[in-house]
Formats: sequence, C-alpha cells, structure tokens
Amino acid sequence: MKLICDRTLLANAIAGVSKAVTQRSSIPVLEGILMKAEGFSLTLTGYDLEMGITTTIEANVLEPGDAVLPAKLLGDMVRRLPSEEVEINAQDSGATTIKGGITEFDIMGLNPGDFPDLPNPGADRTLDMDTADLQEMVDTTLFAVSTDDKKPAHTGALFSITPEKLTVVALDGYRLAIIEKPVQATKEIDIIIPAKTLSEVVKLFGEADEVVHISANRRFVVFATQSYTVISRLIEGEFLDYRRVIPEGYKTRVTVDVRDFATTIERASLIITERLKNPLRVMFDDHITVRCQTTLGKVVDELPAQVEGDPVEIGFNNRYLLDALRYSRCDKLVFELSGPLSPVKVLPKDGGDFLFLVLPVRFKND
Repeated sequence: MKLICDRTLLANAIAGVSKAVTQRSSIPVLEGILMKAEGFSLTLTGYDLEMGITTTIEANVLEPGDAVLPAKLLGDMVRRLPSEEVEINAQDSGATTIKGGITEFDIMGLNPGDFPDLPNPGADRTLDMDTADLQEMVDTTLFAVSTDDKKPAHTGALFSITPEKLTVVALDGYRLAIIEKPVQATKEIDIIIPAKTLSEVVKLFGEADEVVHISANRRFVVFATQSYTVISRLIEGEFLDYRRVIPEGYKTRVTVDVRDFATTIERASLIITERLKNPLRVMFDDHITVRCQTTLGKVVDELPAQVEGDPVEIGFNNRYLLDALRYSRCDKLVFELSGPLSPVKVLPKDGGDFLFLVLPVRFKND
C-alpha cells in the first residue's frame, strides 16, 4: 500500500476512528487502525468488538492495499509532521514508512489479515434525523445512565422508536431522564444503546450540520452520516417500565430560576465530600431554604421561588439535583412534588420535550 493524502484530513480521520480502538487489548491488532487504500480514497476503521467506526477520505493511491498501524502512535506521528501532505508506504511484511516533508518515520504494522471483520448488521434504515436533534436528546439524558454493571440494561439508553416519535430514556435507580421528539420512522422498535456508543456518536457528529441515518434491529444499531459510520452491538435485557414510576399529579408546584438554584446548591455543596455525603435539606415554602450539615461545617441558604400548594421539606443528593439543573439547559424549571419521600418531577417551565425524575434521600432521623 502506497498513498499520499492531506495531513489534516488524515489526522482528523485517525482521531475519529480511534474512539473505537482498544488502548490495551489481549488481541494486539485491536490496538491498531485498519487502513484500506483503493481508487482515490483511503478508508480507516477502528473496532473494539463492541463498536466499530469507519470513515473515508480522499487520497492519491499509488499502490492499493491495506495495513494495520498502531492507532496512538500513528495519530501522534501524523499530527506532528511539518508538511501539508503525508506519504504512507506499507510493505507486505508490515514495515511502514510515514513521511512528511523532511521528517520520516519507520514503524512496524500489524497483520491486516488478523483484523476482525465488522459484523454485517442486516439492519434496515429506521429513521433519519438532524445531528443537532440527536445530540440534544443524548446530552439531555446520558447523565442519568447507570454505571452499575449489576443491571446491564440500565448502562445504556433506551431508544423507543415509533413511526411518529423517538423517546430516549436513561435511569440509574436514583434519577430518570426522558426526552421525546417527533420523527418519521419506518418501524416500531425498542433498543438499548450502550452509553459509550452514544457518547462517541455525539462527539463525532456534534459539530456537523447534517442528517444522521439510523438503522436498527434487535442486535445492532448503525449511525451513518456523510463523514462517519458507527456500528454498535446493543445491550440485551429488560429495561425498566419507566412510565410506571412517574407519579401522577402533585401537591406542591415550584417554579425556580435555574441559575440561581444551581448557584445555591453549589455553595451548599462546599461542605459535602466523597467521605461526607450528607443530603441537602431543601424546604419549599413561600421561598426555598437549603440546609446542610457535615463535620466540616453547616450551611443555610435561601432563594426566592414561586411556590404553589403545601410546604414540604425534601432531602436531595446534591450531585443528582445539580445534574437535573445543569442538563435541563433552561432558564426556569418547574418542580412538582407529591411529598417528602415521593419522586420529584422536573419539567421545563415554558413547555418542552423532556422530564427528569429525582428520587429524594431519606433523612436518618425520619
């Protein structure tokens, strides 16, 4: 394989597909990027046996062929070359020369025959959506995905697809995040996509103003744009019936300024550490009072709010409450409360497409 291509294009492509490359693996070839040169293009692939990322860039292919080169080393070399163009010459033996200007690297590649084939997902195109909409849905929910492997289904986000609507749900047993958007889909299907896949997808597609084509079946999901194709295995298992845990109605309704409330919580959190995890005592009356006490000290803070209904005091994990405020990306939120031990609904004040649920913390003396 011998080719010449633009250094910036190649560096960006390496950075993109490297998100699916295993940094340390018992299978050495998985630490590399598969490069296939033919015609007027170079295709790069990273694959960790769970997620694969592929992209194609323009190249002047002098000799077609393929090679697998160590991902991190290749990326570092190409990024630091002094020229605008890169020449790569890979021999069948694996000996590879990477040249740019007066700088020349000689490295050993891995056997491309050992690189595992990407699975054939056999998934039909399910829906198309703007990358900006996909990023918003993932960013609004991914913070609530569980990191506990005891319930594998909750370590991903549920994509519930109907012909008219896409609903994305994430939960970890302490909070829940839901967002819905209208779509035009070709079928109805529920799939659980790993959090890592969604995180990398929005990083790859986030800055591009284009359409992402989503194809899905019971085993795989494929996200494709003009720039990248991402294929991922799905998580098997039963996702919680989230509709059953959302309380109906409320006894207290509170409208808050998000920035003011977040600033108040951040101040109160100064005396909370990983070792000292006392909950916040939040009193909703004609205003909001936030209290907390640990061995580091004691804090009392207040902020104005519009409170309707019964006064109530609720205990909150400070981080979970802050996450709900930060990821809402709203100026004002509505908290709907049904009592000191009932889940708290968090909604956008002016109407919107998301709902958060935050479970209260029981005080030790309750």
